Amino acid sequence: MDKIVEAIRDIKGEDIKILDLSEIENAVASTFIICSGNSNTQVSAIAGSIEERVRADLNDRPWHVEGAENALWIVVDYVTVVVHIFQKEIREYYEIEELWGDAKVTCIGG
Repeated sequence: MDKIVEAIRDIKGEDIKILDLSEIENAVASTFIICSGNSNTQVSAIAGSIEERVRADLNDRPWHVEGAENALWIVVDYVTVVVHIFQKEIREYYEIEELWGDAKVTCIGG
């Protein structure tokens, strides 16, 4: 997770939150990492930075990547850790943090 957060920070991703879903029954992953970007270019760059950092430092590749075509909301899925990279207005609309209200949330400061 630290490498993912570093990669997000490298591209100036904002409002980084880590949701611990490990205690939630039927959760799709044990951890969600959520962040925001200001444009589709920045959202794409954050996703690319995450993939590069995790591949270089941890020798791992995502199981699945979704949303790269329009870069409004990109999901980078490492099975146990799923990263959601949103444009701000899309994140506000979907309120994904609210869907997992029982999760333990860690906010990463700027």
